[in-house]
Amino acid sequence: MLDLRLSLLACASALALAGCAAVGPNFDAPKAATPDDWTSWRSADVSLRIPVDATKALPEGWWQTFGDPVLDGLEQRAAQASPDLRTAALRYQQARAQRVTTQAQRGPEVNASAGATRQAQSENGASTRLLGVLGADPSITEKLAAPFTLYQAGFDASWEPDLWGRVGRAIEAADADVAQRTALLDLARLSLASDVARNYLELRTTQRQIRLMREDISALGERLEILQARADGGVIDHTDLERQRSGLAALQAQLPGLLVQESASASQVTLLLGERPGALQAELAPRANEGEAHLPDLANMGLGFPSEVALRRPDIRAAEARLHNAVASVGMATADLYPSIRLGAKFGYESYLSGEFSDWGSRAWSIGPSISLPIFDHGRRKSIVQLRGLQQQEAAVSYQQTVLKAWQEIDDALTAYTAERQQAAALQARARSAADAYGLVRARYQGGVTDFTAVLDTQREDLQARRDLTASQGRLATRYVTINRVLGNIAPASALQQTSSD
Repeated sequence: MLDLRLSLLACASALALAGCAAVGPNFDAPKAATPDDWTSWRSADVSLRIPVDATKALPEGWWQTFGDPVLDGLEQRAAQASPDLRTAALRYQQARAQRVTTQAQRGPEVNASAGATRQAQSENGASTRLLGVLGADPSITEKLAAPFTLYQAGFDASWEPDLWGRVGRAIEAADADVAQRTALLDLARLSLASDVARNYLELRTTQRQIRLMREDISALGERLEILQARADGGVIDHTDLERQRSGLAALQAQLPGLLVQESASASQVTLLLGERPGALQAELAPRANEGEAHLPDLANMGLGFPSEVALRRPDIRAAEARLHNAVASVGMATADLYPSIRLGAKFGYESYLSGEFSDWGSRAWSIGPSISLPIFDHGRRKSIVQLRGLQQQEAAVSYQQTVLKAWQEIDDALTAYTAERQQAAALQARARSAADAYGLVRARYQGGVTDFTAVLDTQREDLQARRDLTASQGRLATRYVTINRVLGNIAPASALQQTSSD
């Protein structure tokens, strides 16, 4: 009875110790450095630092700015069928399942068992040796060695109080891992939406360039026929003729590269949607008379407040979660330096007589704590604590680097978009002038003032201006995509559902 009291006293002491504070450092969320406004922390020339209205929020379905229903449909399908997104979602679910596994360590473990075993002891075994030494009758040994059936049933329970917060720190680390996987899932969604839009816009830009290139080749071919007729008539020599042939060959040499680029962009969009090559050929086919996208100016574009970037960008949130996990791991390693106590209890019935199995006299039980005290392990546990501390420092440096890299990407994206918009405006003016010149020369040709060669020359200048403008507008569209990516503009599911319903 005294032994039972001592066991219960030890259990009560362990329960009291279970309320001890967790060892190791507590996590203090770092505050990401941010500029006061969008004109600060910029490396570009003053002309490229345009004030931005921070009171306007980023558009949720930012790809809808292009007004392209095909792109809207591709974004919606990619969000449902992308293999990369499904992989990120499965990893998120794995982190949540691991968190449940870790949480289960806090509670007691209870197991039930039952069995019936037919067995026999050796007449000459160690268990019967004592009888022989004492000179017992050999018949007793024979009876002890006779086969019998042992019936057993019962349950056992064990629990390790979280004295030093090791399990609590493990749960904290699991929560941080779930937060990291959540951020990585958002990063996969953001990357997917950006990649689909970027490759689709590059495809449409390439298709417009191919169309203008073929028109340019046709115009140069007509001019070459006129020059050939003049050279055959002895009006001109063959110098200008050969120069034009060289220019035509140069244009024709550029066309296969554009066709390859068109195919690569279409294949990349198809891959992002998890489809086989050529599955989207009808949707991605070239379109006639495709209008240009009118993208907003930075001065009128809503980017939100700079302080919101750290809350939006998935890579910053993932870096913070990794730091949190590293801090919790230090606490887990520190807790292993202290002794651990496990409380155990067992109750059941055991009998070799089936008729007396349920008798009270067949009961068997045990209860009491066990303690494990680390004494000497060649410094292994302390080195693990040191290792986890170094990993925490590495995670802190990685977080700072992630924040700095984020603002470097934002600076580059805003500068590139502003510069490209200014360039596109200049090329737009050039294209208008070239179109006006082409119209005037055609009018003069129809009035008999000039020959058709001048018409072809101005037509080529008009086509070249349109090609340069098309390339610039394509770059401007992809730079708009980049701005939404670097600002962490992740469209919620509602935006995709709205796109589908529209």
